[in-house]
Amino acid sequence: MAFSALEDGARGQAQRRRGCEHYDRGCLLKAPCCDKLYTCRLCHDNNEDHQLDRFKVKEVQCINCEKIQHAQQTCEECSTLFGEYYCSVCHLFDKDKKQYHCENCGICRIGPKEDFFHCLKCNLCLAMNLQGKHKCIENVSRQNCPICLEDIHTSRIAAQVLPCGHLLHRGYRCPLCMRSALDMSRSWRQRDDEVAQTPMPSEYQNMTVDILCNDCNGRSTVQFHILGMKCNICESYNTAQAGKYRISIDQQ
Repeated sequence: MAFSALEDGARGQAQRRRGCEHYDRGCLLKAPCCDKLYTCRLCHDNNEDHQLDRFKVKEVQCINCEKIQHAQQTCEECSTLFGEYYCSVCHLFDKDKKQYHCENCGICRIGPKEDFFHCLKCNLCLAMNLQGKHKCIENVSRQNCPICLEDIHTSRIAAQVLPCGHLLHRGYRCPLCMRSALDMSRSWRQRDDEVAQTPMPSEYQNMTVDILCNDCNGRSTVQFHILGMKCNICESYNTAQAGKYRISIDQQ
C-alpha cells in the first residue's frame, strides 16, 4: 500500500504493520521517483507503472512515530530499529539473514559471505563448492530466467547453476541448450523399465530413427519407441529426432 509523502494525519494499521511479504522492516521508503511511501521497492513496482531505483532512495518514514528522515538503521526520533540488517548502498532493511553487500554484483546477497565467492567472468556470487568446478559464461546472470522470465541477477529467488553453465530458477532441463539440469540416471533407468514393459505394435517394431542427444551432442540411430529414444552413446533419453523414420523389411 502506498501513501503520499506530503499527506498529514493517521496512516492507519496498514502503515504501522511491520514490513511486507518481501521484507521485515520498521520503515517505509520514500520513492524518489513519485514521492510515495512504500514498504519496499517490490511493493512499489507491483503498484506503479515505473520502477523504484533503490540506490536513489534518500529518505524513509518510521512506521511508529511517522517521522520522515534520512535513510539510516534506527529512527532518530523514537529509536525504532528499521532493520537488523541495513545496507547504506542498496537501502535494504531486513531481519538478519547473514546478508552482505557484494561490490562486484552491486547489490546485497544472502550469505554468510564466507560461503560464497564472486566469479569475475560469470559476474555473479556462487557457492564456494563451485569455485573452479563450474563452466563460466560471461555475465551469465545479466539476463532473465528462460523459464519464469524474471531478472536473475536481482531476483530474490536463488538461481540453479546447471552443468552447462546457464542459470534458471526451476526446471529439469536447460531451455537454452536443452542439456539435463540434474543427474537423470535414475530416471533413465525407470524409463528403461517402462520401455521394456511397453512393446510397440508389430508394424513399428522394425522402425528406426536418427536422433541427436541433448546431453552429449552425439548422433545415433535407434529403434523408435513412443516413450522415448535412448542415446546409444551416453544412455540419456534427453534426445530429439534428427532424421526420418526408416522401416527395415525382413528378407524371405
